[in-house]
Amino acid sequence: MRGGGALGQAALALLLMAAGAGARPRPAAAVDQPRPNVVLVACDSMDGRLTFFPGNQTVDLPAVNFMKRYGTLFLNAYTNSPICCPSRAAMWSGLFTHLTESWNNFKGLDPDYVTWMDHMEKHGYRAQKFGKLDFTSGHHSVSNRVEAWTRDVDFLLRQEGRPMVKLTGHRRQIRVMEADWRNTDKAVNWIKEEAVNLTQPFILYLGLNLPHPYPSPYAGENFGSSTFLTSPYWLEKVNYEAIKIPKWSSLSEMHPVDYYSSYTKNCTGEFTKEEVRNIRAYYYAMCAETDAMLGEIISVLRDSGLLGKTIIIFTADHGELAMEHRQFYKMSMYEGSSHVPLLVMGPSVRKQQQIPNVVSLVDIYPTMLDIARIPVPQNLSGYSLIPLLHEKAESKAPPRGGRPSWVLSEFHGCNVNSSVYMLRTGKWKYIAYSDGSSVPPQLFDLAADPDELTNVAIKFPVIVRSLDKILRSIVNYPKVSSSVQEYNKQQFISWKQSLGHNYSSVIANLRWHQDWLKDQKKYENAIDKWL
Repeated sequence: MRGGGALGQAALALLLMAAGAGARPRPAAAVDQPRPNVVLVACDSMDGRLTFFPGNQTVDLPAVNFMKRYGTLFLNAYTNSPICCPSRAAMWSGLFTHLTESWNNFKGLDPDYVTWMDHMEKHGYRAQKFGKLDFTSGHHSVSNRVEAWTRDVDFLLRQEGRPMVKLTGHRRQIRVMEADWRNTDKAVNWIKEEAVNLTQPFILYLGLNLPHPYPSPYAGENFGSSTFLTSPYWLEKVNYEAIKIPKWSSLSEMHPVDYYSSYTKNCTGEFTKEEVRNIRAYYYAMCAETDAMLGEIISVLRDSGLLGKTIIIFTADHGELAMEHRQFYKMSMYEGSSHVPLLVMGPSVRKQQQIPNVVSLVDIYPTMLDIARIPVPQNLSGYSLIPLLHEKAESKAPPRGGRPSWVLSEFHGCNVNSSVYMLRTGKWKYIAYSDGSSVPPQLFDLAADPDELTNVAIKFPVIVRSLDKILRSIVNYPKVSSSVQEYNKQQFISWKQSLGHNYSSVIANLRWHQDWLKDQKKYENAIDKWL
């Protein structure tokens, strides 16, 4: 494993030279050509903007750079729901969140849902999974689901520890996120010991926890994950001079939903520029460790003679705000949270191609079936990426019936007190809330305002009406919002009844306990009023 960790610069240089012969693009596969192997590496919480300029100036990501040189980079790839389980449910089902009703981290797909991997296995692929999956219902903490169910309650409680950084280990410590490295080792060993001997093509999935922040036990018995943790080894990969300190609106000027998010994430207090810079630097260092695991997979494929026969896809479930818009975590439609990395390399994939078209994680499902030459169902929300990977990307709108010129993302979980719907098309990002009238919408011109600091919805009412019409043609979002509100209430009632006399004690000691215990009666009364 090359010294037990990172894909070093020397090893990468050899890989770069060798890959020229092994991964040369060829015409679209004919029926008589063998189907390629597929490896999907999906990490958790990586900001997609780190894969291209200027974000790529902040941290050294050699494996990502290797994939860019010998494959295709998508410049505008988005999550369909910026939180773990619903996002992954979209990726594994090929359907938008409102179609699978994957409302929060507790509510995803049924355990027996037929995924693209199931189809590929049925059609002759050897399938193997390692690491984080998280697309089915019933997981994550009680706090997480109760916070989502009660977001319409008229109270404001901090649900997270204050974001902080922590340095661990020494300058040569590569393996910080041990669980991810163990799963990477399993994937590497499987390729070396099993994949090389297969007579059939394989599909390998590796799910990583990084660069998701780590748990913060200092915050009490029921704690969230607000610690950005790394070692000096990875921190040295970060270019501190290139780190941008985000501009913040004053608390009084924030959009009402943003204020709720910032408050519940414990971010409305004072932060020095040094604190913000460190949070961002440690996050980027965690991204560098993630990249090294991707590098291990690329290296073993090369060493095993499989690189030229394998399509590699790298992506994430969502991004990380890292103190942009006075927030950390995701659960937001701002770019840091909703924009994901998406890189593809392998046989017949164009090299050094950067695709500007908007795409999203629901596109993974039809792409996998396309790679495996399995007929793609007509009812999917996503579209295969294969035509874009094989051709030069067109900047003009696609022909009627082809890939749409927009992507949809939606959010219905915790830390946000409204259902949220985002339509990204061209230079515009339109964000609608709830029923479309009770909460003001947002409109950002990403060409003129890439940091999304100026909501121009009032300035461009015609654009707002036009984009809202498109959004309503995709999803009846007032109706969906109402369904989620009813779901939340019914779920909470069932949970409360299941606790009996223990209800008051249990609800007081969830992640919001530090605020709740100051006035238990007030918050219980607010819930009773909501019910």
